[in-house]
Amino acid sequence: MTGDGGLVAEERGGWWQLGGPGAPGFALVNEYLGYLADRNYSPRTVRAYAFDLLHFCRWLSGEGLGLDAVTTDVMLRFLASCREAATTRRPGGNVYSITDGRNAGYAPATMNRRLAAVSGLFTFRQMRDPAAAMPVPRRREARRAGSGSRTGLLGHLNRPKAGSGLRVRQPRRLPRGLDAAEVTALVGSLRTWRDRGIAGLMLYSGLRSAEVLGLGVRDIDVGGRWVRVTGKGDKERRVPLDAEVAGVIQAYLLAERPATSSLRLFVVAKGPHRGQPLTPAGLRAVFRYHRQRTGVTAGHPHALRHTFGTALAEAGVDLAVMQALLGHDHVESAAAYIHLAPAHVRREFDAARARQRARLQG
Repeated sequence: MTGDGGLVAEERGGWWQLGGPGAPGFALVNEYLGYLADRNYSPRTVRAYAFDLLHFCRWLSGEGLGLDAVTTDVMLRFLASCREAATTRRPGGNVYSITDGRNAGYAPATMNRRLAAVSGLFTFRQMRDPAAAMPVPRRREARRAGSGSRTGLLGHLNRPKAGSGLRVRQPRRLPRGLDAAEVTALVGSLRTWRDRGIAGLMLYSGLRSAEVLGLGVRDIDVGGRWVRVTGKGDKERRVPLDAEVAGVIQAYLLAERPATSSLRLFVVAKGPHRGQPLTPAGLRAVFRYHRQRTGVTAGHPHALRHTFGTALAEAGVDLAVMQALLGHDHVESAAAYIHLAPAHVRREFDAARARQRARLQG
């Protein structure tokens, strides 16, 4: 096998698979992608894994190897190829590999996601055939100190989680919110009730962009000021709706939303796709236009959600409440916003120091 084996990733019948002349040699990949779809994985996750595995299979084709020939040594070579990849641009101009002065190649997050996709593929093969070799090494997880006495409902936390031994060190970055001036400029630039409602749900209810686009008309209770949100993994939660945002959404429904058979809340307002659900690309185009218009370069949809999380932390909202409002699976994700709330951290620090001084003086 030479080149990329004629492999492509394509969507057929609502699910992703590999196609092209070389696809029969990688049938296991399509079976794995079908397995992910059967387990109700997010279509975006399945799509990302499809392209990650496409990259891996193309690399294997270039090396003259098939999936049965993959060993730990082959995986180490694949990891090295990702790290050494030269900076390349797609035809559209989007960078999919980087040079940061130290490492030339893919971003650590991209490399780890690809390695996770490959690891999942071979775990799936081993699930079907326990005798099959596992080329991705597993690392041992040390137990946390003092965890030996944890029993009962928290006993499961004692168990060390098996992780992949093939991972790249990934820098931990804090979420980036917008300051008051940036919020005023960006939101003030929006002209339609629809766009103001979308921004309001992200900024004052903390919704993700995919959650906003997935809302149905029936998910909004304007009178009761509640929103029923379907988050990651099809997990539902109810989020309070700001009174002003509720008024904006009501105005959109009464005066601006075109007549359509679509049940989605936010739809395209004009053009050949009028009345159809607003797409992620359409939402990105809206924010891209207003970023350019206002000069708020950080004004991405997710930055509004980060701004909401930061506001909760600055107000001293309990972490469990923050976790519920933001739809995080783990409280540690909500805790990251505390680092973005220096005023709250300073207040807690000053209070702790006052208690410490009082004890010392006493």
